[in-house]
Amino acid sequence: MCLRSISAVTSAVRHDRADARKANRLFPKAPLRLFSAGVLSLMLGGCQSLMEQAYEPSVRPSSNPQIVDEVQKNDPRAAMGAREHPRIVASYGGEYHDRKTERLVARIAGALTAVSENPNQSYRITILNSPAINAFALPGGYLYVTRGLLALANDASEVAAVLSHEMAHVTANHGIERQKREEAEVIASRVVAEVLSSDLAGKQALARGKLRLAAFSRQQELQADVIGVRMLGEAGYDPYASPRFLESMAAYSRFMSVEPDNDQSLDFLSSHPNAPQRVELARLQAARFGPEGATGDRGRDYYLAGIDGLLYGDSPEEGYVRGETFLHASLGIRFEVPDGFVIDNKAEAVLATGPGDIAIRFDGVTDSSKNSLETYLTSGWVAGLLPDTVRSVRINGLEAATAKASAERWEFDVTVIRLENRIFRFLTAVPKGNPNLESTANVMKTSFRTMTAAETASLKPLRIRVVTVQPGETISTISARMMGTDRKLDLFKLINAMPVAASLSPGQKVKIISE
Repeated sequence: MCLRSISAVTSAVRHDRADARKANRLFPKAPLRLFSAGVLSLMLGGCQSLMEQAYEPSVRPSSNPQIVDEVQKNDPRAAMGAREHPRIVASYGGEYHDRKTERLVARIAGALTAVSENPNQSYRITILNSPAINAFALPGGYLYVTRGLLALANDASEVAAVLSHEMAHVTANHGIERQKREEAEVIASRVVAEVLSSDLAGKQALARGKLRLAAFSRQQELQADVIGVRMLGEAGYDPYASPRFLESMAAYSRFMSVEPDNDQSLDFLSSHPNAPQRVELARLQAARFGPEGATGDRGRDYYLAGIDGLLYGDSPEEGYVRGETFLHASLGIRFEVPDGFVIDNKAEAVLATGPGDIAIRFDGVTDSSKNSLETYLTSGWVAGLLPDTVRSVRINGLEAATAKASAERWEFDVTVIRLENRIFRFLTAVPKGNPNLESTANVMKTSFRTMTAAETASLKPLRIRVVTVQPGETISTISARMMGTDRKLDLFKLINAMPVAASLSPGQKVKIISE
């Protein structure tokens, strides 16, 4: 969604990229080399530390603002934003279009623009169709926020806190300062190659590229925090929303991670420092507007109305994760992972991680050769394959083959299953000596099957639903209505930012996740 219209050419490029990405989601043209040393590190999972001392910046409006609709060919800074925009949009699943949500974000961004450090700066706000929780900016005034972040936020001031921080990077010309340290064309060429790459190594590089685009120096991050909190207060929003939402994002990261201390499941915290000093700095800046709880408007009611019905989690094109089950209606398949594993539905593959550094990868390729699956397994795309372990099997009536592989510190089970003109591939990896390789792999093997017509028809996307608490209802009774998770109570409290001992009152509006 844009505050200023996107050109027809850019739109065409964007949709072509998004369509190509969807088409290649499970069926890349080139086979993947799954067993390199770096692959497992990606399967199992940069921020700069902050200054511990108090920071009082001297910030002035930029004397050289970047105007989105006036990109000059001789200005590499603005040109970079325009060039990378369609690729960034495609890499995050395209744009998310919903008029109600778009108007909501436009309202928030408009209020912030009115008090911006530079009134001549224009912005292009895009809602990304991704369940990831992230927001970032590109040079030239391109701002991005994911629908996943909108789903987690509980009021307009929290989204305003994120957008004002990203606007601050633009108005302070932080992207331009960064380009003085790294050649703009080198960065751009890397990003182009990484976004267009279809193999796993390319996707890993793409993730690093995103972080490079979003990563600023610690001084710049602190400057953006100071400017952002000031913008919040002057726009009439609750200036304490920034530290409040940082804490919500950290809580969500802990909830989603198999290992409680691993924050890598949250994109925003991977590209933005989240040290306690940063939260404390934001509180100190907010205190200039007054005491917490008595300053500024949170905009909760109109925000909840604006996200009611927002798509939550995976989009239909990517398939669905329901607890420990993955289902894909258009492909007509489903499978389960072991208890205690967390599924991450990535664009390039379905990944799952569990205790003891066990990792699972699932993807698919088109099958044009019609050779035997044993021949396919030994055709060279699996490094470290042990040829004498190749076996033909049947899985729920489907032709399949399995094998073992070994590389450095890891042992692998590789299972391929043929369904019509497609080959689906399971990779299970465990540290050498771990006795759970066979039992883990068998869960997927035995559970993989085609979906019935009734199952396909009943599969619907999850959405954020805003409900009003009725007399007699409690947190337990309302959270029981949550779908898509086995941890209903915990997730209900999380998406509503409720403390452990919270209670509900009749008439209170809360979010739930349901169809």
